[in-house]
Amino acid sequence: MTSTAPPLGHVLESVLYTENMARAQQFFETVMGLESFRRDERFTSYPTGNTMLLLFQKGQTGDTVVLPEGMGTIPPHDGSGRTHLAFAIEAESLPAWETHLTAHRVEIEGRTHWPGGSDSIYFRDPDGHLLELATPGLWPNY
Repeated sequence: MTSTAPPLGHVLESVLYTENMARAQQFFETVMGLESFRRDERFTSYPTGNTMLLLFQKGQTGDTVVLPEGMGTIPPHDGSGRTHLAFAIEAESLPAWETHLTAHRVEIEGRTHWPGGSDSIYFRDPDGHLLELATPGLWPNY
């Protein structure tokens, strides 16, 4: 059976689960240069272009969250294991990012020059998630 789904927009949120919220906040704010939008003991949110990066404290999202003033509920969710996120950057900023990461003692684990001319560098956050910085041309929509 084939059906036509209604159109989707961009991915609005991406989530990483962390063992240590303070350590993750330090990394994403100091190394990645992000400013938090909201934070509490169980989560931190960071605007990144047209997407929000959400950090959740592992083990703190296993129960339904009842929001104040009748706003609704958030169903239980959690994650484990290392995952991957790629951030879009301009090609001119790649050398500055490499210098910046090195200055913060973040090991660059891989470099790729893609057939379309895009370049990527790979490194890890303190929880071992694989992060990528990618220049334009990697995908048809970027």
